[in-house]
Amino acid sequence: MTLSSPANPTKNYLLPMIIISVLFFMFGFVTWLNGILIPYLQIACELSDFQALFVAFAYYIAYSVMALPSAWVLKKTGLKNGMTLGLFIIAVGTLIFLPAAYSRTYWVFLMGLFVMGTGLAILQTASNPYITIIGPRESAARRISILGVCNKLAGAVAPLILAYYILNDGDAVVKSMEGLDTAARSIALDSLALRVVNPYIVMTIVLILMGVGVRFSPLPEIEKEQDESLNRRLEKGKTSIFAFPHLVLGVIAMFFYVGAEVIAGDTIIRYGLSLGIKMDLAKSFTSYTMVTMVFGYILGISLIPRFIDQRKALLISAILGLVFTLGAVSTSGFASIIFVALFGLSNAIVWPAIWPLALHNLGGFINKGSALLIMAISGGALLPLLWGRLSDVYSSQQAYWIMIPSYLIILFYSLRGYKLTSWRWKAEYFDDKKEFVYRTEE
Repeated sequence: MTLSSPANPTKNYLLPMIIISVLFFMFGFVTWLNGILIPYLQIACELSDFQALFVAFAYYIAYSVMALPSAWVLKKTGLKNGMTLGLFIIAVGTLIFLPAAYSRTYWVFLMGLFVMGTGLAILQTASNPYITIIGPRESAARRISILGVCNKLAGAVAPLILAYYILNDGDAVVKSMEGLDTAARSIALDSLALRVVNPYIVMTIVLILMGVGVRFSPLPEIEKEQDESLNRRLEKGKTSIFAFPHLVLGVIAMFFYVGAEVIAGDTIIRYGLSLGIKMDLAKSFTSYTMVTMVFGYILGISLIPRFIDQRKALLISAILGLVFTLGAVSTSGFASIIFVALFGLSNAIVWPAIWPLALHNLGGFINKGSALLIMAISGGALLPLLWGRLSDVYSSQQAYWIMIPSYLIILFYSLRGYKLTSWRWKAEYFDDKKEFVYRTEE
C-alpha cells in the first residue's frame, strides 16, 4: 500500500501532520493522566498497588478489545468521520467520571477509562498507519517522532495540571485521615473523590469542540494505490496475516514495549511514595519520564534517517532500556527514581521504529497488520498489573526486573526479527536495504 508520489511531498502531508499533531497532543493529555490517577484513586478508593494498577488495565485493554472493531468502523466512516467519532467517544468516557466521583465507586471509574480507551483505539487505528505511509518510508520514524513530541509534551503537562486540582495537598490529606473513625474517613474520602469533577467537565467540553473541529477541517482522505504485482509477489504462499514473521514478532515487541512505557510513566509516582518521598515532590515524577521521552523524540527527529536508520535506533533503545533497568534496581533513593525516569529516553524511538519495520511489505494485509499493532497496546494493560503484583509481594523497586525481558524481546526484534519473512527453518530475509527479496528453498 503506497501513496501517489506527489510533486511536493512535504507540502502534501504538512496539513495532515499539523492536524494529527494536535490530536496526538490530546492523546497524550488524556493518556498520561493515569500517572496521577493511580495514586489518587489508591487513596480515594483505598486500594492496594495491584488494585490501583487496574487503572492502566481498564484503559489499555480497550485497545486490544476494540482494535479490530475500530478498523471496521473506519472502513465505514472514513478517516475524518472516524476521528470525530473517536473524540466524541472519549468525551463520553470523561463524562462517566462524574457519577464515578459522586458515588466514589472504583468500577465506574474503570468503566470511564475503558470507554476513553475505546475512543483512542479508533483514533490510533486511523492515525498511525496514516502517518506511516503518507510520506517516504525511510523517514516514517521521524514523522512519528514529531507526533511523539506532541504526545509526550502533553504527558508532561497533564499530570501536573490534574495534580494541582486533586492532589495539591496529598500529604496533608493522608495525614488528616489518620485516626479518623469510619464515618469521618468516608466523608473525607468522598470530598477527595469530588475533586476530579471540574477538570473532567472541562476535558469533556474540549474533546467535543475538537471533534467538531476535525469534522469540518480540511483533513484529506489518503488515496491508496494497490501495487497488484507487488502484492501477488508478497502474498505468494501467504494466506494469513500470521504468515509474516516480521509483523508477528513486531506485534510481540510492541506488546512488551507498551507495557514498559506504561510502567515507566504510571508507576514512578507510586514508587517514589514507597521510598518515603513526599507526595508534594512525587506527584511530578511522571513529568520527569515524559521530559526524557521528549528528549528522545527530539534525538530521533534530528538523527533519523540522516545519521542512523530506524532499526539501529531501535537497537540502541533496547540496550539503553537494559542499562537503565539495572540502574533502577541496583541504586537507592532519588538516584533510582532518575533511572526509572530515564526509561522515557529508552522508550521514545521504539514505537516510531516498530511501525514501519512491522508494516513493511505487507501488501494487501496492511490493514490487518495495523490492527494487530494497535491490539498490542494491551501490553500497557497486563504488564503494569504484573508490576503491581510483584510490588505487593516483594517491593516496588524489585518489581522493575520485569523490564529486563521486555527490552530483551525488543533487542531481538532489532537484531533479527524485523527482517524475517518466513517461519521456515531456512529463513527468508529482507535484504540490507530493507527491500523485499523473495527466496524459495531449493
